[in-house]
Amino acid sequence: MDTINSMENSKKGYSGHLVFGLDIGTRSIVGTVGYKEEDRFVIVAQKVKEHETRAMLDGQIHDIEKVGESIKKVKEELEGKIGRKLTDVCIAAAGRVLETANAHAEMEFDEDHTVTKEDIYTLNSLAVERAYSSFLERNQSEQKFYCVGNSVVNYYLNDFQMGNLENHKARKIAVDLIATFLPDEVVDGLNKAVELANLQVVNMTLEPIAAIQVAIPERFRLLNIALVDVGAGTSDISITKDGSIIAYGMIPTAGDSLTEAIAMHCLTDFYEADKMKQNSTRSDIVSYEDIMGIQQTITAKEIDEIMEPVLEDMTTKVADKIKELNGNKSVSAVFVVGGGGKVNHYTAKISEKLGIQAERVALRGKEVMQKIEFPDSEIEKDSLLVTPIGICLNFYENNNNFIYVSFNGEKIKLYDNKHLTVTDAAIAANFPNDGFFPKRGKELNFTVDGVKRIVRGEVGEGAVITVNGKSANIHTKINKDDIILVEESTAGEPARMEINMLAESKGDLVVEINKKQVHLPKFPSVNGKLESEFYEIKDQDVIEFLKYYTVEQILQFMDVSLDTYNTYYVNNQRAALDTKVYENFSVSIEKVGYCDLEEEEPKEKTEVKEQEAKEEASLEPPKKKEEENKSETAQIVVMANKKPVVMRGKSKYVFVDIFDYIEFDLSKPQGAIVTNLNGAPAQFMEELHDGDVLEIYWKSILEGER
Repeated sequence: MDTINSMENSKKGYSGHLVFGLDIGTRSIVGTVGYKEEDRFVIVAQKVKEHETRAMLDGQIHDIEKVGESIKKVKEELEGKIGRKLTDVCIAAAGRVLETANAHAEMEFDEDHTVTKEDIYTLNSLAVERAYSSFLERNQSEQKFYCVGNSVVNYYLNDFQMGNLENHKARKIAVDLIATFLPDEVVDGLNKAVELANLQVVNMTLEPIAAIQVAIPERFRLLNIALVDVGAGTSDISITKDGSIIAYGMIPTAGDSLTEAIAMHCLTDFYEADKMKQNSTRSDIVSYEDIMGIQQTITAKEIDEIMEPVLEDMTTKVADKIKELNGNKSVSAVFVVGGGGKVNHYTAKISEKLGIQAERVALRGKEVMQKIEFPDSEIEKDSLLVTPIGICLNFYENNNNFIYVSFNGEKIKLYDNKHLTVTDAAIAANFPNDGFFPKRGKELNFTVDGVKRIVRGEVGEGAVITVNGKSANIHTKINKDDIILVEESTAGEPARMEINMLAESKGDLVVEINKKQVHLPKFPSVNGKLESEFYEIKDQDVIEFLKYYTVEQILQFMDVSLDTYNTYYVNNQRAALDTKVYENFSVSIEKVGYCDLEEEEPKEKTEVKEQEAKEEASLEPPKKKEEENKSETAQIVVMANKKPVVMRGKSKYVFVDIFDYIEFDLSKPQGAIVTNLNGAPAQFMEELHDGDVLEIYWKSILEGER
């Protein structure tokens, strides 16, 4: 936030850090600069400027450029008063669609622990993240929402309710919290208009949160009170009870609806009608000029009658909303702030519809500004100033809750929980989750003997990440204005495999041929067609290793002449050439007239016998070739997600290899992936060793849970 050193403070009479707050309302912009001194807030400069056109409607900016110009004029006038430049600003948001979510969060410590401010901040941030996650689950629209504020309902110390956790010793702390959300179009419009005035938002809150900082001090929050901030475009509501703010709400109708009714009835423009509305609270007779340029007069009573139907509808909606937020019952009292609530009969109608005494519904202005000092005597303590001052005070309660970073050239806005990483920025920028991690090439799917097989492609290169020009990773912490560049990861080569690489191809079919064991290699069939062992498998191939040979195939394999040997027996039964021979079958192959008798034969048959011996020699089983040049392999055992995993088949292993052994689908991201090795963040290409402990899980963007 803008600060002034002690010498400059002395020159200007400022004794604290200056805070610049902007209330960018539907009808006007209020700029406030001040500082906090103990329990007082000192206003050193203030400027109010009405929009020259209806650049805002219902709390939402319609003409960003026009609003930006008005903000710039307010800023420049304030700079002239304080004698220095303003660069950072606090703002508050209103809008037609306000959503809330409640959440509970807990933190436990291993031993008695003295609770620090950092502990409390972390606890609150966890609750905000859970509230945001809860809201996203029930948000059915495609519209993006921002968290624009939160309030603690209750703190707990060791399960007992506690007002303030700081400095207490605890083993467990917890919080109940309510968070508020507005559509991105509302929030982004405000940010863009502020940027056009060369300002940067360092704190954003919700208008009713800002108003309640001033209008309902903590000592009053034990009571069941409603605060209604009636602006020009929206009526913002908050409820207190039992020392906490328990609910927020909004009605998209306020002072402008009353002004429009006057303009239409009296045939005057919107700005003239707005003056008439304001003057009707100060004078019985109101003068105005209609669109024909004719001077007219009207009584305040007549103006009240014109506004009556709209005022009736507006106060009914506000009262109904108060009851809804308060558990379908009325509150004990109502504080009203903002210009729209100053019209005649507003507070009376609210009390009537809530069924409470008229004295318990009142405008709050100087009554709640006892600790607000205005050195400039020209500034009047008024209900119009409650929200602008509250915006400044909220800085001290919840400062710096948004930061901006650059992600691949795009400006990204992040809720600052003090634990932001590259992953958080990537999610906000819609960077693909698998863009960080090495991608595998296309996998190969096929079946072997009816069993499905998958061969994964090669691993590509991981993403190249830098933060402010320095090498980083997905866990690198980021801060305001960091420049993050991510070169997306690449895919590796597609999977390739030949049939001879399959384990099923390594065995032999052993049969007995003429009382000798013969080892026959397995025949592979691919999609019904016999292929060689060097066939390259294609996606969706159906591979079968035949569990038999026909007699004819045996003869062909052994290069035996069918003319010489033409009598066959399989398991001692006469067989044909197409008879199937399975594992451990016995086969007899004979020539015509062959007789296995051990008797001396005539000398003239010796040559024939020698020829037969040569042919029988070919029946000797072929020698099995030994595999050569086998690579040495290692086997390690690691613990992956608390389960032992045996890794084998490689000489060494890296972290990414674990995905071949566990069920973890990277193609369907469920948040940001967390990869830990022995309790520390790990890179995918880090080498693994025997006994390593691995942890892999998806992390939600806001919840931070598995």
